[in-house]
Amino acid sequence: MPIIISKNGEKAVKVDKSSFDKEDQLQQYIYDNPGSIPLYDINEDIKLLILAREFSTNSGPIDAIGFDQDGNIYIVETKLYKNSDKRIVVAQALDYGASVWKNVNNFEDFLTQLNKHTQDKYKISASEKLQEYFSLSDEELETLLFNIKNNLSDGVIKFVILMDDLDSRLKDLILYVNQNSQFDIYAVQLEYYKHEDREIVIPRLYGAEVKKDINVSKSSSSRKIWTEETFIENAKQEMTKEEYEATMKIYNFSKQKADEIRFGTGKNYASFSPIFKSISEKSLFTVTTDGRLSLNFEWVYNDRPESAKWFKEELEKIGFEIDENYINIRPSVMPDVWLGKVEGFVGMFEKTMD
Repeated sequence: MPIIISKNGEKAVKVDKSSFDKEDQLQQYIYDNPGSIPLYDINEDIKLLILAREFSTNSGPIDAIGFDQDGNIYIVETKLYKNSDKRIVVAQALDYGASVWKNVNNFEDFLTQLNKHTQDKYKISASEKLQEYFSLSDEELETLLFNIKNNLSDGVIKFVILMDDLDSRLKDLILYVNQNSQFDIYAVQLEYYKHEDREIVIPRLYGAEVKKDINVSKSSSSRKIWTEETFIENAKQEMTKEEYEATMKIYNFSKQKADEIRFGTGKNYASFSPIFKSISEKSLFTVTTDGRLSLNFEWVYNDRPESAKWFKEELEKIGFEIDENYINIRPSVMPDVWLGKVEGFVGMFEKTMD
């Protein structure tokens, strides 16, 4: 269907629908313009960031992989209408999702792979790009990464099939899968027009008809603003007695010695991140009431590399095993690893600050 373009109501020109010449061109357009995927039709608050093209998996490269501000993972597969069997792209996307879920050994490896893409395009890490794009505080970024990690571990992935045109059979297939499964699969048709040096893209989303109510209720949930009082109350409710006592030992020391304590904004779990400015302007660690102790090497390294190195070496002295790639990660350590090391953990800060 042609469209009419005019300037100030004059010199109207009919512009016929064009097409992307190659799938690579369509992939690049989405990579550079993630907002052209109309997820706002599902929920107006969704904002999508594409972090990688040709993301490697055991089943082959994913055309694009992206994330929203709630930590949802999106696998985007592009196909041109001239492709002989358009329905096979659904199976292909699911195969990629299964490969990511099954074969990513750990979250740090996943982030490292994403970092290669973001360093090439943006010259910063994936975490830094997420923080910049969604305007997140350090604590909000930690929550976002935790949500991505959980979704990856549970295989909770959303799929977007993106084409320059869609046929009725593919639309019916996607509606059927969404209606009768736990998958979220959306099809996007991008109508492409070109006039002189201008490009016009009209996106249309299909598949949200049977998923919209579910997704809106999930993603419209608001963050909490935690305080010292609500943090302690949440810790008592969520943690075992041993976890609570160990957490309070770290918290009370931080309250006495830290220049600042920042509380997180997680929906269900509270967290605190102390800042010891004599060591770094960034928080070295974050304790969350689900039992996680997050070691913020990447933040600290970007602020003071020598402090990140000190942190790693001191942790290793008291029994922590730290990856050699520590400057690019923020690993989360669970209670079975850190509970028995609390005295040494607090002690290394006491020694340094004294």
